[in-house]
Amino acid sequence: MSESAEKQSSDPAPAAAKPKLALYWAASCGGCEIAVLDIEEKILDVAANFDIVFWPVAMDFKTKDVEAMEDGEITLCLFNGAIRNDDNEYMAKLLRRKAKVLVAFGSCACEGCIPALSNATSKKETFDWVYHKSPSTDNAEGVEPQIKTKVNGFDLELPKFWETVRSLDQIVDVDYYVPGCPPQAHQIWAVLETVIDILKNGKPLPPKGTVLGAGQKTVCDECPRTREEKKIKKFFRPHEIIPDPDKCLLDQGILCMGPATRDGCDARCPSVCMPCRGCYGLPPNSRDQGAKMISALASVIDSEDPEEVDKILDGIVDPIGSFYRFSLAKATLGRKLTQRPETPQAQPQLEEVAK
Repeated sequence: MSESAEKQSSDPAPAAAKPKLALYWAASCGGCEIAVLDIEEKILDVAANFDIVFWPVAMDFKTKDVEAMEDGEITLCLFNGAIRNDDNEYMAKLLRRKAKVLVAFGSCACEGCIPALSNATSKKETFDWVYHKSPSTDNAEGVEPQIKTKVNGFDLELPKFWETVRSLDQIVDVDYYVPGCPPQAHQIWAVLETVIDILKNGKPLPPKGTVLGAGQKTVCDECPRTREEKKIKKFFRPHEIIPDPDKCLLDQGILCMGPATRDGCDARCPSVCMPCRGCYGLPPNSRDQGAKMISALASVIDSEDPEEVDKILDGIVDPIGSFYRFSLAKATLGRKLTQRPETPQAQPQLEEVAK
């Protein structure tokens, strides 16, 4: 055997390429990014099993790095954040092309979450408040952001701000969903561990559309508090009473979204005397989280007198923000009308496109 052939035969075999992982945020607060780090030392297992090729919030990657990849080159993309503007849309479509598996990661991507609460108003009303009327705004010249602005001879561009906030699957095809605001760390690791196991051992992927990192029941089913389904004469905000630590918060008149929220969070909020806000989204076989909660309340209001019922319900501050805090983009209600009938015969029209 020649010396060169002998040397080649003794060289170690090249390491198999690791699957590629991308993480991205669109319209969101960044909590989902932090939640990934909440898996603590297991982040080292993620790095050992994946080649992280895009994670702008944590590492110095550029959009052009993703654009240069082959379609389908990324194995898994965890995409968090709602779609609020043109840039969000572009990145969603780009990462959809480049990723074999695209996951709507966190409530903003799954259902719109807090950004989608602006669907209860309009773009104009939003800009009026933020740039003109807010007590914290100092804008005597009434300047508003422009898509293109000339500065020192250069064109500066901003993404176009949409009238309507969308969930990720209202823009691109989504393979799986991981709910939560943010998803719980133990659930994030359970999802990643499952993916690692699937990739290492050639196991089949879950059915498309599966909700990962969550259960099949409601928060009430995993809540340790005792529920007696008492009738309610008055609603209280959490700071207005000291609740019994063992009894159901809803029974005590505190609006708790547990009956209309998917389980999987270990009922962590109710366990520490804070009502469920609904961040894990609507439970299985439900179409509208707010409608489901309204239905649940209808069975516990202690009155049949319309005026008294109205008075009891007046104790719920900000019904839209309470019932649809995390799910307005996917709700039947959807958004506020952006066009009004010009004549009594005209039908109000919802905006047909998101922009």
